[in-house]
Amino acid sequence: MDPTQRITVHVPADLLEKARRSTGQGITATVREGLQLVAAAEAYREVRALRGRVRVPVDLDKLREDRD
Repeated sequence: MDPTQRITVHVPADLLEKARRSTGQGITATVREGLQLVAAAEAYREVRALRGRVRVPVDLDKLREDRD
């Protein structure tokens, strides 16, 4: 298991409650999910920056053969 760190955070109660309702989980799981989303945001930005720049050779006729 990865090492964990105990922290104290001050967050608005209404924001925490909205987040908990959204995740359907407790405080710890909700904060973890939020931190994972923040950590992934950079990767999302990098992928969006590639939009239209990556060429993927696709043979549409060959793909359509699978439909029959």
